[in-house]
Amino acid sequence: MLVELLTLLGVLLKPVFLLVGYISNNNSFPQPLSPEDEELYLMRYEEGDEEAKNILIERNLRLVAHIVKKYHNTGRDQDDLISIGTIGLIKAIATFDRDKGTRLATYAARCIDNEILMTIRSSKKTRSEVSLQDPIGIDKEGNEISLMDILGSDADDVIDEVDLKIQVKKLYQKMSKCLKDREKIIILLRYGLTSEGCKTQREIAKRLGISRSYVSRIEKRAVKKLSKAFCCK
Repeated sequence: MLVELLTLLGVLLKPVFLLVGYISNNNSFPQPLSPEDEELYLMRYEEGDEEAKNILIERNLRLVAHIVKKYHNTGRDQDDLISIGTIGLIKAIATFDRDKGTRLATYAARCIDNEILMTIRSSKKTRSEVSLQDPIGIDKEGNEISLMDILGSDADDVIDEVDLKIQVKKLYQKMSKCLKDREKIIILLRYGLTSEGCKTQREIAKRLGISRSYVSRIEKRAVKKLSKAFCCK
C-alpha cells in the first residue's frame, strides 16, 4: 500500500502518450481553451471525466512548449524537455484548485518549470556521483571490483530500494508540513504506515467515531494536498 500511495502521488503521468503525436509528427500545438471552456472542462474533470482531463492537457501543450524555450541552452533534447514539462502539466491539472481564483495556466507554469528544473538538477547530481558499476578496487586475484560487487545485489534492485527510501522520507516530511492531524492519521492508517498495518475506511471510521464516507472524503483531500506538495515545492 505504501508503494501504491507513492505511485498515486508521484504520478498521474500516464497520459504522456497524448504528446507523442505532436512531437513525432512535428504538428503544431492546438490553441488554448477560452476561459469559459477551460472552466467547463475543469468541472467535468472534477466529476471524473478523463476525456476532459485529456483535452485540458492537449490544449495546454503550447504552454509547455513556450516554457521549454527557456531551457534551450541546457544541453537537453527539446523533445525530452517537452515530455518532462508535460508531466508537470499533468500534475498541475490533477492538483489544480478552481476555488483559489487563479487561472490554470498560471498555476501550471510553475509546476512545469519545477518539473524541468528538478529533472535537470537530478541529472547534474547523478553525473557527479560514482556509478554502482564503476571499479573501486581489485580483489585477491587481480580482478576489478565495483560497488555493486560489494553490495551483492542487482543494480536495479538497489536503485529501486534507495529511491523508495528517499520517497518515503519525502512523504513523511510532506505529511508533517501540509496535513492536519486527522488527515495525517487517516493516511497513516489507510496505507500501512504504522505498525498496525493497513486499515479499511470502515475500521478507521469506527476508531475515529465518524462515517466511512467522511473518512473517504478526508482521505481524498489529504492525497490531493500531498500530490500538490510533491508537484510544486
